[in-house]
Amino acid sequence: MKMYISVDMEGITGLPDASFVDWRKHNYERARKIMTDEANYVIQAAFDEGAEEVLVNDSHSKMNNLLIDEIHPDALLITGEVKPFSMMQGLNDSYSGVFFVGYHARAGQRGVMSHSMIHAIRNFYLNDHCIGEMGMNAYLAGYFGVPVLFVAGDDQAAAEAEKLIPHVTTAVVKETISRSSVKSLTPKKAGLLLKEKVKLALDNRKLVSPLIPPENPELTIEFNNSGQAEWANLMPGTLWIPGTTKVRFQAKDMKEAYQAMLVMTELAMQTTFS
Repeated sequence: MKMYISVDMEGITGLPDASFVDWRKHNYERARKIMTDEANYVIQAAFDEGAEEVLVNDSHSKMNNLLIDEIHPDALLITGEVKPFSMMQGLNDSYSGVFFVGYHARAGQRGVMSHSMIHAIRNFYLNDHCIGEMGMNAYLAGYFGVPVLFVAGDDQAAAEAEKLIPHVTTAVVKETISRSSVKSLTPKKAGLLLKEKVKLALDNRKLVSPLIPPENPELTIEFNNSGQAEWANLMPGTLWIPGTTKVRFQAKDMKEAYQAMLVMTELAMQTTFS
């Protein structure tokens, strides 16, 4: 049994705002330690339940947040940015299941630090299905035939996961008060919950099916302003839908749709005014 873990940061226990998840801010170093400890609880639980290999992908911002000298010694870690498949780098059809740890709700929804990849994004659509980064990642896992078994984060991320992925196991480590305040478990208490929920997720893994994407998905990204749409539309093969901030791309498969999303979001970040 091989397990794949994508670790984001906004949904980690106790982190309420950007001062914890931005490397330039004063709480960031504290948050890295909490994030690493949280990943370790999940890794250890996976090994305890019979996993022979655990691959961890650092999936937040510059993607070099997890402390490799403190990560579980038997795990493998993917770290650093400019990865062809970003938050899902390294996943393939040899894995038994995917865990999302430290995840958050999508843009425009209630939830702690809710967003979709970058703050220029209002919505992703796969055909007509409105999703966030969790949905994009789950569909890419489904392309490889791998189910998302477990999602940990705030209460709104858990609710989004349960709506998106039937029978998924979730662990709520903090509750949303506002987009920048939470009622949180302590890290040690969260660790106990994570271990319990990972065991449940693996016990119930046969109940969860991969989230299979459309064969030839149409990706549409709705941006917050026209400048972002202009930049995204520079990617060959895209169509800017008149009268909207939506840019559309017809992909041959989910892998191409995912990489198109990465390119368009990177281009949109070139916009200097919001």
